[in-house]
Amino acid sequence: MSAEIVNLRQFRKGKGRLEKEKEAEQNRITFGRTKAEKSLTRARNEKAGKALDQGRLEKPHEGRQDD
Repeated sequence: MSAEIVNLRQFRKGKGRLEKEKEAEQNRITFGRTKAEKSLTRARNEKAGKALDQGRLEKPHEGRQDD
């Protein structure tokens, strides 16, 4: 009927390390892109924006004020 004796300080520290590791893994997934991947995404977005603008029937006038 004896339970396992646990050092609470070590248990808490171990639990904190596991939580930090989970957060670090999530950050690696979210922010861990190389410079090449970022520039490729940026180039694709710019190309898509230009293609969208080319399909406009009327281009917006800059500085135009409706009175």
